[in-house]
Amino acid sequence: MVRFSAIVVFVALAVLAFDWLKAQIALMESDASARAMTGLIVAVLIAYAVLLAIPFVPGVEIGIALLIIQGAVVAPFVYLATVGVLGLAFMVGQNVSLSWLIGVLRDLRLHRIALWLERIDAVPRDQRLVAMQNNLPAWLVPFVVRYRYATVAIAINTPGNIAIGGGGGIMLVAGLSRLFSTPALLLMIAFATAPVPLVVWLWGSDVLR
Repeated sequence: MVRFSAIVVFVALAVLAFDWLKAQIALMESDASARAMTGLIVAVLIAYAVLLAIPFVPGVEIGIALLIIQGAVVAPFVYLATVGVLGLAFMVGQNVSLSWLIGVLRDLRLHRIALWLERIDAVPRDQRLVAMQNNLPAWLVPFVVRYRYATVAIAINTPGNIAIGGGGGIMLVAGLSRLFSTPALLLMIAFATAPVPLVVWLWGSDVLR
């Protein structure tokens, strides 16, 4: 009950934070003077970073909204926040104890997710790619196994990816899978999230309108 209550409180706070962030973005869009409010912009960027790390939050859409409203000035900060938080979500998934997480999920009656993690944990790390390749339909193997880094890059950049966990959720699951090299995935995040902020930084937000 304590764990369940903590999750309920966490979700409620996340919803409140998301509502606050949407209101502040609307304020910046409607009030020209807000463009110069450094404190508000910093607060919005921090809220964006925190929410991006939470699964099933539409991080891509929030980041694009900030880029459209604030333009080149905020582009480097949106980029750094995105890279840092997605990298952090992956690192959390990569380093959390699977046995501990399975126990928590069992306590919360999330048996299907717990079973999925148990199957991962039962296979030695160096054999997981082969096991996945043998169990997947042939048409899925190139996407999930051979080109898994490119698949994750596309997933985190796809608008509407909230349906599969959002940027934070995607990176958390990537870490939990233990199928990615940490340096390679962090480098992939840096390159995959760069194009839109870079374009806005060079040519302004009009390119997104």
